[in-house]
Amino acid sequence: MILPYRGDDSDVIRLKVTGDLGQVLFHFYNLEDPASIREAVKHSNVVINLVGRDFETKNFKFKDVHVNGAERIARIAREAGVERFIHLSSLNVEANPKDLYVKGGSEWLKSKYEGELRVRDAFPNATIIRPADIYGSEDRFLRYYAHIWRRQFRSMPLWHKGEKTVKQPVYVSDVAQAIINAAKDPDSAGRVYQAVGPKRYQLSELVDWFHRLMRKDQKRWGYMRYDMRWDPTFLLKAKLNSFICPGTPIGGLHPVRIEREAVTDKVLTGVPTLEDLGVTLTTMEQQVPWELRPYRAALYYDAELGEFETPSPPKCIEARDELRLFA
Repeated sequence: MILPYRGDDSDVIRLKVTGDLGQVLFHFYNLEDPASIREAVKHSNVVINLVGRDFETKNFKFKDVHVNGAERIARIAREAGVERFIHLSSLNVEANPKDLYVKGGSEWLKSKYEGELRVRDAFPNATIIRPADIYGSEDRFLRYYAHIWRRQFRSMPLWHKGEKTVKQPVYVSDVAQAIINAAKDPDSAGRVYQAVGPKRYQLSELVDWFHRLMRKDQKRWGYMRYDMRWDPTFLLKAKLNSFICPGTPIGGLHPVRIEREAVTDKVLTGVPTLEDLGVTLTTMEQQVPWELRPYRAALYYDAELGEFETPSPPKCIEARDELRLFA
């Protein structure tokens, strides 16, 4: 495996032990330097593009990374004779997403959509995977809602209280397995796959469940959830956070992220999913309690066996209820 990286090598050196001796190699690259990309892919038969940004910086805008960068990697991979190109995009991509909080809609989703088109032009047989929110160890989904900066004191502001947003998060290992299976399956070339979990939930149900797992529920901790549309101070906080910390917004909180989190996951009929790649999907109920354990209130309290009752799981939303929700 050749792992291109940017930044400091200490950020990636821990991956050295993920393979046998001499099988995991690192290569410094710059997304805007075609020569470094060509050097990184010239000996590869499969190239997987995982490059992306959650927010813009002065050096890299969404178009630089998701559109121009993706097209550049795909083109150079084709010129180098790479057999398979797998590109990670996003669920819900479209040319003109509906605007909820940010005027004009999500630039992130727009750039991902345009990136898909450019990748397809540069590498016609590319396999495109569109993941929903990915959760797992040290992720940017569970940790985002667990972070103190995402709350207002002990309250959680969400668009329409999270009751008009439906999510279908997917486990990171399931996405990784899908990428491996796609690389081995020649029939996956040129196809698009939707990477979604096995169940759909209202965002309000998920966030309430996360807080129950963290022992920060209404009964013990005073947690509550409210409609962020009527709280200008929270929206101002997100803008100030993005302005003061443009390189790395605290807690991942910024206007672009708030806009994207309010978008309901749309699973298109007729487009294959991870199950079509032979992946057995992991449910959130199986994995999330373990992932949120480090974020419990009074983490080092030595509880007696049975002192805390097992939090009730989130309720899935049925198709008929979802249709009624958006009627």
